[in-house]
Formats: sequence, C-alpha cells, structure tokens
Amino acid sequence: MPLAAFPKCFLNDLCVHHSMTVEQWIDLAADQLGLDGLEFYWGFTPENDWPGLQRIRERVEARGLTIPMMCYSPDFTQNEEGKRREEVHKQRHAIEVTAALGGKFCRVLSGQRREDVSRGEGIRFTVECITELLPDAEKHGVVLVLENHYKDGFWRFPEFAQKMDVFLELLDAIPRSPWFGVNYDPSNAIIAGDDPIALLEAVKDRVVTMHASDRWFEGGTAEDLRKMEAHPQTGYAPILRHGVIGRGLNDYDKIFSILKSADFQGWISIEDGEDPKVGMEHLRESADFLRRKMKEHGLK
Repeated sequence: MPLAAFPKCFLNDLCVHHSMTVEQWIDLAADQLGLDGLEFYWGFTPENDWPGLQRIRERVEARGLTIPMMCYSPDFTQNEEGKRREEVHKQRHAIEVTAALGGKFCRVLSGQRREDVSRGEGIRFTVECITELLPDAEKHGVVLVLENHYKDGFWRFPEFAQKMDVFLELLDAIPRSPWFGVNYDPSNAIIAGDDPIALLEAVKDRVVTMHASDRWFEGGTAEDLRKMEAHPQTGYAPILRHGVIGRGLNDYDKIFSILKSADFQGWISIEDGEDPKVGMEHLRESADFLRRKMKEHGLK
C-alpha cells in the first residue's frame, strides 16, 4: 500500500512566506520520511511553468518517489454562471498539471457553503461542473477524487458538502465512472459532527485515495465550531487541532479493517500537523504509526 505525505505544517512557508521552496520540501521528505510519494498542493505548484513542472517531476523521481495526488480546491457553488465556468476552466487546468507531474489523482470539491445558494442549487451546480470534467479526466488519465472536506485554508466559508448527508447526495448524483471516486478523510467527518466510520461504510466501494489525519478539539467542542462558522473567516478555527496520527479521535484499526474488507489498494496520504517547528518529527511519527497499522491489517 503506497504512502504519501502532504506538507500541511509547511503550507504557510511554501505558499505565503515563501521561506521554503518546493525543492527543499522534496529533499526533506525524501531524506527523512521513507515515503513512496508526495501529495502536491496547488498553492505551491508552478502551474504555468511547464519546464518547471518537468524539473520538479524529475527531481521527485530521481529521489525514488512519485507525485500521485494533487490537492486542488474548486469552488463550484457560485450563483453566477460565469464564475462557475471559470472554476471549471481552472479545474481542467489542474487536471493537466497533475498529469504533467505524473499524478493519477486530482482532488475536486463542491465549493463554499454560501447563504445565497440553496442545497438543491449547490448540488446541481456541482454535479454539472464535475460531470463536464469527466472527459478531461479520462483524456489525461487522472481520476477526480471528491473529498468529504471541511474547508480550504484560504476560504471564508466551510465546504458546501461538509455534512455526510449532503456529501452522499452529491456523490450519488454524479455518474459512476472509473475517472471519479472518493478521497476519504476521517477527521473531516468528525469536524462535521458525523461518524467517520459510518461515512466510510457508506462510501467504501468508491474510496480510491485517503487523507490519513487525526483531529481533536482544544478549548471548545463541535457545537462551538458551528457557532464560529456563523461568522465567516479565512482559515481554520483556533479550537481545531491537527497533529500526529494515532493521538486523536480516529479509530485507525476500524478504518483500516473496513478498507481491507473493501479491497482498497489506493494511496494513503499523511495530512499531519500545523507547527513547522516540529513538522518533520511529527510526520515521521505519523508515517511510522501508519506503516505499522497498515501492516497489521494487511494493507501492504
């Protein structure tokens, strides 16, 4: 079972402060984590530099790794058709860039949960956009993966399809295709106030990738988070903690036993940590925990 990592703890360094380069992250991960791949984030990907993308791919592959997944955040739940068309165009470009990097999976979302967009409208907008993109995914050999998401770090509003019932309704409305599946994140279900095991049981036959993460609340509860969401803000609420996998609220024995029963053979990507000072240490601990649990459950 291949294991990748997403540099959540270094996102500000990579995307905002630019105190770390992509090349530095590649070398750190290759030297210290013992991974099979690196999940990329759109915010630090040189999307319009095709020679640069090729150099990055070659650097990663020279270190014995691949770039299996692209973490991208489209925002389809907008009332203005022109803005939705723009989001489709940008997701299409993300598919092309993913393929250029050698990736096989590109994340797709619904969009932000805006007050002026009803549930029915949000479902319809998202289904239309994702369905239109399936031929592009097939053309480039990239599977679009819908994540049960909480919120992009640079969004003001939480995910439209954050809650399990909305996510499942959306998933069921999109035509089944080998170029479309689910990126399962157990921690996001907890944040939504849902049972991550119940969600996994509902989607296990469609899961093709997974974000391995662990969350907990510090100084508040899920109910407090709902109150905070009533006042839109960029970034995550301070009561949400995101750290070493195996120390939070998720039951990885149960999760991995379900994935094994579903014959899951896809990529698992570590989404771990918020503090760059201990980022590599925590990533190593998470990788060790996941390797051990994957072996215990026959996910090799």
